Amino acid sequence: MKTTKYRCAVLSTFLAVSLFLATPGRLKAQTSYKLVPGSTIKVLGSSNVHDWVMTSAGAESLGQFDLSGRSLNTLNLRVPFTTLKSEHASMDDRTYTAVNAKKYPDIIFKLSSAEVTPGDNNMYFIKAKGDLTISGVTKPVSVDVTAVANPDNTITCRGSKKIQLTDFGIKPPTFMLGAMKVYNDLNIQFNLIYKK
Repeated sequence: MKTTKYRCAVLSTFLAVSLFLATPGRLKAQTSYKLVPGSTIKVLGSSNVHDWVMTSAGAESLGQFDLSGRSLNTLNLRVPFTTLKSEHASMDDRTYTAVNAKKYPDIIFKLSSAEVTPGDNNMYFIKAKGDLTISGVTKPVSVDVTAVANPDNTITCRGSKKIQLTDFGIKPPTFMLGAMKVYNDLNIQFNLIYKK
């Protein structure tokens, strides 16, 4: 009788452990990655005078990737406004004023969900959804990302997202006493390199 109870207890324990280890989170372990040098974010815009670009190499980001398991569970991205630079320091200063960078110093993206689809040659297509915060205003956005798993175990993520300044409560700025007027539409382009 004791032997039978002992065998039942051992079997129950074995089944419980097996079920615990077989949960999806255990089978597909997420790996943390962070941005490395060479990652860039560009903000492209235009005005009634000329097109312009501001580039940041100072973004910070952490993500948990398992591309082969078709999952990207978490990703947070922070871009300090003052790391965005154009070819003209005066334009940079006016831009920081227009977005109220002293009060809201960062652009922040926080992933809420992602759908990962494998392609050819270690390429993956990610439909990412999340919250984008600019100048203290948060809006839900969706972004199409192309990710490549590189031979050196890095992951390169590229894509772009069009936004409008007024969606984030920002009045398109004017310069030179109104002679130059920045248009409302912006295009955010990113080339992000992640490493374990």
